[in-house]
Amino acid sequence: MRVVAGTISLVLLWLLPTGCANNPYALQSQNQALQQQQATLVQRNQELQSRASTLDRDNQELESLLAQTRQQGKVLEDHVAALREQLSSATTQLAQLRDDKQVVQKQTEALMASTRRSGARITANNSLQRNLPPLNLSGIDVRADGDVVRVELPVARLFQPNTVTLLPVGGPLLDSVVAELARAYPDQRIGVEGHTDSDVVRSSQGLDAQQLSTARATSVYQYLVGRGQLGSNRLFIVGHGSSVPVVSNATAVGKARNNRVELVVYPEKAAGSR
Repeated sequence: MRVVAGTISLVLLWLLPTGCANNPYALQSQNQALQQQQATLVQRNQELQSRASTLDRDNQELESLLAQTRQQGKVLEDHVAALREQLSSATTQLAQLRDDKQVVQKQTEALMASTRRSGARITANNSLQRNLPPLNLSGIDVRADGDVVRVELPVARLFQPNTVTLLPVGGPLLDSVVAELARAYPDQRIGVEGHTDSDVVRSSQGLDAQQLSTARATSVYQYLVGRGQLGSNRLFIVGHGSSVPVVSNATAVGKARNNRVELVVYPEKAAGSR
């Protein structure tokens, strides 16, 4: 009996796991658990792929922004370099203008001092007016003013705008005028008088109206002496600024006429003349 009972127990122990394995409910439960795990893994994989795609897009955008930033930085560097070059050039030009201004001022002061030392004092005299010979100067305003003769030379025909630099046509114009003056008045003293209109406040060379008129008269003086048609003993310089207009400054035409250099022939003969 004991042997039979032991055998039955062994059979039951063997049948127990076999019965569980063949239980359809247990298999279905395990299958559902596996499917749920698989779905969870698929979902997780999709989430990871989505995050990876987002990171890729963010990385591309960052790389694009970085490239743009580098390009903008290069443009700014080039712009700064250009500005530095322009500043250096402007500083050099400003220093040159200051030097030119000082040179003109010193020349003007020296010439005016020389004029004062030479006793270039004009006294009233009607001899020149009584014996006024005609001048052959086409297109140039010439007028008698008391006992002097004034030849008006428009600044626009002599100088570059708002400067003391003669135009290429300025020299020939002065040559023709001075040749006629030398013919008609071979011995008289001649004043080189500069004038501006009322608009001139400061020239491109930093000169005010008074200084600009004097500097232009100085340029004409130097040209005439350099050409040798009139000796320096016959010439002197005066700068009037805008204080002696010929006509009203109310119109552009009037301003253009007032902006002038005059060659003024005085009755007195120069020292050393016959």
